[in-house]
Amino acid sequence: MSSAGTTAGAGNPVIKNCAQCLVHVPDLVPYGSKPWREILKDPSTGPRLMEALRSFSQAVAYPPNQTFIGNVTPDQLAGIARPWYSRDDKQHGEASRTGPFGEIVSQDLFFAMLKAANVLTPPLVEFVPEHRAALKARLAEHPVLSSFADFSFVPEPTIEAEIADGSALALRSGGTLLGGVRRDNRAEGREDENLDAHTLLETLCVKASGAVALQWLLHREAIDAGDIDFVISCGEEAAGDRYQRGAGGMAKSIAQMCGCVSASGMDVKNFCAGPASALITAGALVKSGLYRRVAVVAGGSLAKLGMKYQAFLEHGMPVLDDCLGAMAFLITPDDGVSPILHLEPGTVGVASVGASTSDEAVYRELILEPLNVLGLGMTEVDKFAPELHNPEIMEHSGSGDVVHKNYRLIAAIAVLAEQITKAEMPAFIEKIGMTGFAPTQGHIPSAIPYMGHAMQAMRGGTLRRAMFLCKASLFLNRVTELYDGVSFLLEANPQANR
Repeated sequence: MSSAGTTAGAGNPVIKNCAQCLVHVPDLVPYGSKPWREILKDPSTGPRLMEALRSFSQAVAYPPNQTFIGNVTPDQLAGIARPWYSRDDKQHGEASRTGPFGEIVSQDLFFAMLKAANVLTPPLVEFVPEHRAALKARLAEHPVLSSFADFSFVPEPTIEAEIADGSALALRSGGTLLGGVRRDNRAEGREDENLDAHTLLETLCVKASGAVALQWLLHREAIDAGDIDFVISCGEEAAGDRYQRGAGGMAKSIAQMCGCVSASGMDVKNFCAGPASALITAGALVKSGLYRRVAVVAGGSLAKLGMKYQAFLEHGMPVLDDCLGAMAFLITPDDGVSPILHLEPGTVGVASVGASTSDEAVYRELILEPLNVLGLGMTEVDKFAPELHNPEIMEHSGSGDVVHKNYRLIAAIAVLAEQITKAEMPAFIEKIGMTGFAPTQGHIPSAIPYMGHAMQAMRGGTLRRAMFLCKASLFLNRVTELYDGVSFLLEANPQANR
């Protein structure tokens, strides 16, 4: 391959800004899909699970969480001795709930966001009277999220009675009942299992956490919400009733919540590869000239909370999958500063149907073919970002270090392509790899959490090219045995340092 590399730009769009946030919701962990099912089978599971939950300060101090919001780089994380979960503020300095990319949101603040996300009457979310003022005040005082505190309460709440009779889910903080989430009790929703309290809580969590990330994006870019032209949601959530389960509409609902009055929107679904597919779609819309400012947003997945809790209890560990992940990105025409998203013909990697289920075939299509079009070899890419699962979560649950496995496969592709020797694999992995740090949230870990770090390094002149590799488990839909994948190359803007 030519060492001259690419001519970045050429009408390509840029990723102008990003936001990466976490929402610490320990008392929602029992509502995650796995804990929910196991507690129904054995009610004694609930108390054991609750005893293993982390405090907010512990979640904030957790090094992978600090990496997600940008206070710690992946390289710095690799240098922190494990176990990470045993560390606290005193061991590595005072940890901040905010970082260069966003924030770790506390549970009480997020409960107020759930209330703000409600649009139905009677409301889906209600608080008991003695906690209303405090929860609303927490939101109203927030420097970035205060605009969401413009909501009112019903004069005579009934949520406690509905929780007692099982028609609503409780929102608790420790042992304190703060409020609850009810099903859609209107005539058209009363007998629809897709509109029960548990399912609607999942939907509200996606909307509220997505709004947190989008609001942080607007704040970081110092842009008015009305200047956004289009919003794409790329989470794994399903939103719809019995006649159109999972039909979507999350993008426009988040846009409405954040005041993006000039924008329309759509949802992009592709399992774990959803965020990458959405970024590519957003870039294509901008490059075509249809829109100038497109926001991509991914809310968190309630269903994935506590998914590995059994392994943590078995090993005497705290429950580490206790955070919702949320991200947002702004894609615009080339501004001469921000990293370039390569969208020339042939430069977006796609896992074709013909690649079947072979890891080697899929990775060849995702890596070698796009780089060949760009005139680049694998050694000319500074960093590869595959699935970035936190290894402390994955190893204890029996999956091993997923990130390292991916890097060994990437290095093997380089060997097969005769771009490095087998003996050079360890050094190559050290150069192009990183430690995983993303929470277990399905679509969230797949490559894209590195975006903030890549953008920061490119603007600082320490990184030139990063390739993002995202796989999608299509076989989970039960109608195919295939998985999918997409890739794209991000490159430092050549005009930035002129």
